[in-house]
Amino acid sequence: MQKTQVAVWNREITINKALISVLGVISFVSLTALGAWVRIPLPFTPVPITLQTFFVLLTGAFIGRKLGSITQLLYVGLGAFGVPLFATQLGLTGPTGGYLIGFIIAPFVIGKLLERGNYLTKKTFLRILVAMSIGSLIILFLGMVQLSIFLHCELKTAFFMGVLPFIAGDILKTFLATMIYYKWHT
Repeated sequence: MQKTQVAVWNREITINKALISVLGVISFVSLTALGAWVRIPLPFTPVPITLQTFFVLLTGAFIGRKLGSITQLLYVGLGAFGVPLFATQLGLTGPTGGYLIGFIIAPFVIGKLLERGNYLTKKTFLRILVAMSIGSLIILFLGMVQLSIFLHCELKTAFFMGVLPFIAGDILKTFLATMIYYKWHT
């Protein structure tokens, strides 16, 4: 176990990195679950608008690729075993199952992209925005594929039902997540 010492008000305290990691995982599982409660159903698609993707993007940025993916795997696993965490009841086998798989992959990609190079430069915001955008696209793409399978329809139809209605909201969530992460690190 690694420990870090931090000076706070001229006192030294010891922070256990493992404890911080566990708290990060628990926090982002909880935030993703809370994001599912912010649910706006759309009449033309079985996929609701939620805040989950916002927290998934932040997960990969704040706690990194490994812990980010483990966090979302824990979230999806808990939901798959019956804990009522998902925005829809069918979970992995339903129309939103692909998005849930994307929740696991996106933090890994975001974390990996943000680990490369020095991100505390003037180009930081753009690099973070690109990483978050790629993560968002992964979630949307996998969601579209699962929606196509679930509805037995062409990918074109699934795009119009599972991607297009969410682009504006995902751009906003991606931008806000980027701003938060950028401000945290500058």
